[in-house]
Amino acid sequence: MKAMLAFAITSIMIMSLAGCSGGKSGNSVYYLNFKPEIAEIYDKIAVDYENETGVKLRVVTAASGTYEQTLKSELAKSDSPTLFQINGPRGYASWSEYCKDLKGTQLYNALSDKTLAVSRGYGVYGIPYVVEGYGIIYNNSIMNKYFAISDKFSSMDDIKSFESLKSAVEDMTLKKAELGIDGVFASTSLAPGEDWRWQTHLANVPIYYEFKNNGIDLSGDGTKEIKFQYGKQFGAIFDLYVNNSVTEKGLLGSKSVDDSMAEFALGKCAMVQNGNWAWSQISGVQGNVIKEEDIKFMPIYIGVQGEESQGLCIGTENFFAINAKASEESQKLAEDFIYWLYSSPTGKNYVTNDLGFIAPFNTFSDSERPEDPLAKEIARWMAEPGAASVAWNFTVFPNQNFKDKFGGALLEYVQGSKAWTDVEQLVVEQWKIESGE
Repeated sequence: MKAMLAFAITSIMIMSLAGCSGGKSGNSVYYLNFKPEIAEIYDKIAVDYENETGVKLRVVTAASGTYEQTLKSELAKSDSPTLFQINGPRGYASWSEYCKDLKGTQLYNALSDKTLAVSRGYGVYGIPYVVEGYGIIYNNSIMNKYFAISDKFSSMDDIKSFESLKSAVEDMTLKKAELGIDGVFASTSLAPGEDWRWQTHLANVPIYYEFKNNGIDLSGDGTKEIKFQYGKQFGAIFDLYVNNSVTEKGLLGSKSVDDSMAEFALGKCAMVQNGNWAWSQISGVQGNVIKEEDIKFMPIYIGVQGEESQGLCIGTENFFAINAKASEESQKLAEDFIYWLYSSPTGKNYVTNDLGFIAPFNTFSDSERPEDPLAKEIARWMAEPGAASVAWNFTVFPNQNFKDKFGGALLEYVQGSKAWTDVEQLVVEQWKIESGE
């Protein structure tokens, strides 16, 4: 009897310890949340999730700017989070030993564009739970007016490469009086602090192709140096923007992003490079003349082989990860929760209407997505058969100092005080310097 009693007590102690490890305390999920601004929404989600499934959701939110420090502290505890987030390949490099392979999960299988996931080898270690995107926004009404008078192009389906884009844009410039526009593109904003669309977002496209075509592991040291292999292609699309703009080159150093978006909203141009976040700027311009149904996206083509199958630049710095050191039961509970959040009617309602996320999953119908036209376009392009999204590789750009110097060089180039080859050289040298090489 004593032996049996001792065995029973020992068994209870072991089960108790197991129940306290890996984020599981009883039938619950422990999620370490990154965003303080949505903490109260997760409190409501937790109530509804328990009501629907019987599983408790415990959400701990790190203070702003302290997530990495908090994650390190929490993962070291016996009662560690089962569900947490990483910010991309660099985040995976920091936390790889804690990242479970998610390739077999329901949420990964529902991901519309699986190239968006953080992967290494055959494994998947981070699933994006919200995305944003950018490309060339165009006014479909103006484009249709152009197609009606063009002997070169009949629809947007004819513009699938830099060569065709350049041809169409230069032809539109010749016909801008007939089209009722001041220029094809909105102003290339190059005022200090207003140049991020070029030194970060536009530059992402050639860097994406350089890393992709050379097999660079974004979580490794291969990103600390670049050749700027597609620098000439970057220069070509930048020139296309500048030379077919609403504003003369000499005035671009004083132009802001707000100026560009106002020009587009007022119908002074047909195109502008920006992201889905620009909808609030467009709709908020007094005198806006563009109908919602006429606001569309197209990819940023730069002249790289195979770009005919390119999609928009779509990405995020927000990826779900599941603790590889948690128990299998705890991991399954976390997997079930994130799939519920993005597949159940209750969860999807929170995602779209409370969290305000563009969800990158095929579990959402068009009516369950955000209503603004650019968000709809992001969803359409992610679901476009054969269209490969361009990843947000600017997350591995060295730092803001590099970007500022790059932007300054672009302004000097436009003003005629720096040759394009000098811009390319500066990009290569400053990347290496700012990466600590």
